[in-house]
Amino acid sequence: MVNDIIADSITRIRNASMRKLEYTNLYYAKIVVAILEVFKTKGFIKDFRINSKDNKQSITVMLCYDDNGRSLINEVKRISKPGRRVYKSRTELKRFKNGYGTIVVSTSKGVISNDEAYKNNVGGEALCSIW
Repeated sequence: MVNDIIADSITRIRNASMRKLEYTNLYYAKIVVAILEVFKTKGFIKDFRINSKDNKQSITVMLCYDDNGRSLINEVKRISKPGRRVYKSRTELKRFKNGYGTIVVSTSKGVISNDEAYKNNVGGEALCSIW
């Protein structure tokens, strides 16, 4: 069993992106679905779907590439870990990588991107970053 499902999901996406795979499978968790929603709205992945088989759920993620075949994901990294939680205030979430990247933040308003957290005037736990 995986202890940190977010780190496992990020690693699977990173590895599939480096190998230029079209799809990758992740373990199902509500927090992973929320993170994938942010990735999808920001255009880092095409889509994802939840599969059910024999009372077990998994997530299939369709990765996105540009016209030259390069992945749109340059780097995806876990920020807050189970042993060391990282919390950021509203002012620390203003911009990431000059607007090219996104920090996924778990706030009282749900799991949202750093841009939305700044607009909603909330801070929270920085889960991961992607650019």
